[in-house]
Amino acid sequence: MKKIAPYGQWQSPISASLLSQRIRLDEVGWDSDGKTLVWLEGRSGQGVIVSMPFGEVRRDVTDEHFVRGGVGYGGGEFTCHDGVIFFSCRDGRLYRRSLKPDRPRPITPPFGSAASPAVSPDGKWVIYVFTDGDIDLLGMVDSEGQDWSVKLAKGADFYMQPAWHPQGRQIAWVEWDHPNMSWDGTRLKLGNLSGDIPRLVEEKVIAGNENCAAVQPQFSPDGRWLSWIEDNGEWEDLVILNLQTGERRNLIHGDGFHLALPAWGQGMRSYGWSSTSQWIYSIGNAAGEAQLWLVDLAGKTRRIDTGPYTWMTQIAVSPEMEAVAMIASGPGTPERVVVVELEGRLWTAARSETESIDHTFLPPVEPITWVAPDGSTVYGLYSPPTNPHYSGNGLPPAIVKIHGGPTSAEPIRYSLERAYFTSRGYAWLEVNYRGSSGYGKTYRNALYERWGEIDVEDAIGGAAAMEARGLADGSRLAIMGGSAGGYTVLNALIRQPGRFKAGICNYGVTNLFSLNKETHKFEKHYNDRMVGVLPGAAARFHDWSPAFHVESIRDALIIFQGAEDPVVTPDQSEQMVASLQQRGVRVEYQVYPGEGHGFRRRETLLDYYPRVERFLLDHVVFSP
Repeated sequence: MKKIAPYGQWQSPISASLLSQRIRLDEVGWDSDGKTLVWLEGRSGQGVIVSMPFGEVRRDVTDEHFVRGGVGYGGGEFTCHDGVIFFSCRDGRLYRRSLKPDRPRPITPPFGSAASPAVSPDGKWVIYVFTDGDIDLLGMVDSEGQDWSVKLAKGADFYMQPAWHPQGRQIAWVEWDHPNMSWDGTRLKLGNLSGDIPRLVEEKVIAGNENCAAVQPQFSPDGRWLSWIEDNGEWEDLVILNLQTGERRNLIHGDGFHLALPAWGQGMRSYGWSSTSQWIYSIGNAAGEAQLWLVDLAGKTRRIDTGPYTWMTQIAVSPEMEAVAMIASGPGTPERVVVVELEGRLWTAARSETESIDHTFLPPVEPITWVAPDGSTVYGLYSPPTNPHYSGNGLPPAIVKIHGGPTSAEPIRYSLERAYFTSRGYAWLEVNYRGSSGYGKTYRNALYERWGEIDVEDAIGGAAAMEARGLADGSRLAIMGGSAGGYTVLNALIRQPGRFKAGICNYGVTNLFSLNKETHKFEKHYNDRMVGVLPGAAARFHDWSPAFHVESIRDALIIFQGAEDPVVTPDQSEQMVASLQQRGVRVEYQVYPGEGHGFRRRETLLDYYPRVERFLLDHVVFSP
């Protein structure tokens, strides 16, 4: 028999300590011999590379080095070639070390930052993406690091995803310019190399333009084909180009599903060639759910069973076996590094947590929709309070969770954070507002020049939909989000005071003018699309900046900030808090030393979750 207890006060085994001990799984790959699996783990504030040769136990490859892609939001941390791993570190340098007992040594100087290393087929050269914060380019260095790096390609604002042809005399890469983001429009280039020290002697645009994104170039192992993913209008196609004849084929025509995620970071992969060059493994995703497919060169596809996993990223195809490694999870299955073999075997190489929580504490994830004022359909994921030992009377309080980006989305996957709150008696709604990815290009672009308007409209609409359907107590709602999600939190409290009893804002944007001036290069012109171009759009910048409307906030608010955040700098939160305090608004403020844009350190999470829980009890559960 379940015990009847007030919502929000249920006892739960999911503690802040458990959340703080979780490992982030950020990247996975193979050594070129196909016998060693390698992946990147985020442990508290440290990135650690782990390797596991077949038939042997796993071991850490790095120790004191903080492995992290140093361009933009990171990604593209490592690659392997013939028993040697090349990786980027937080200090901005590229390093190499043998997968046998060895110590890492740098191959690039301590200047700028690097990501996405790619090794030439003969192992002599490494091309990579370089940035000094103002200038980005493709660099190249000899793999031993004996000579200075050279500039291989320059002139564009951004570069990503360099790849070598198997014969070593061609490379492909993606580049684009402001004000575009990588999902708005890019150029996929093919370049010819010549010389003992390779230099580009010819380059041409193969796909993409200012209004069409072409991403993820890969050469087939036999060198016959160049492949990529390209916008087809609403979705994407998987395209291959015969490098000898110029024949182009669309192997997969996306219709109702996506083949790529918005490239917020370097090194993102959603497909890969088989070692025989006869077919391609590809992930397709729609409305937050992913599937793994196999497609041959004639375009014939079949689905591969992935068991309990509903979300998959960073696919890496074995260079020897018919198998793929990837990072995968499902609503009841924590994130893992898994290997799927073509004949049907599926096994786990690494886990993000101990998986000690009984599944009865993990809530279901239910896709729901509601209608916006203009008639548009809006999407979300709802989870009810879930605890095998408790039930409550009446309707539960609810947390409306707003994702960041804003061009991001909450997929159908495992979330221990979600379970932390639902196991205590809160309902949980993840809002994939108009502007989110996974629902087609029109839906994603609906936020352009309306950021601060329709994201707020959809958050409020989601809260109203839960109340109308009897899923939550409309008088006991909280809204929670980070970065762009924090911006939505603040604007929701401003636009509709009293709709939410409390707001939890993590490193949220408060001043759009300041964001334009202070944010990092990658998003320097993002507001040109999301809000408008200054000075013409100054009125919208003012209307949708929370900092100018603090007098409208009357609900309880807590703000969390990383002291070293380069994206939403601490002064944005500090100015917001000062204005609220001057007006007597209930606001709490917590700054975490050593944290950037997102909280990763164990000591931070040990403080953060109990602090949020106390805040919710005080202002949602116990508040009249």
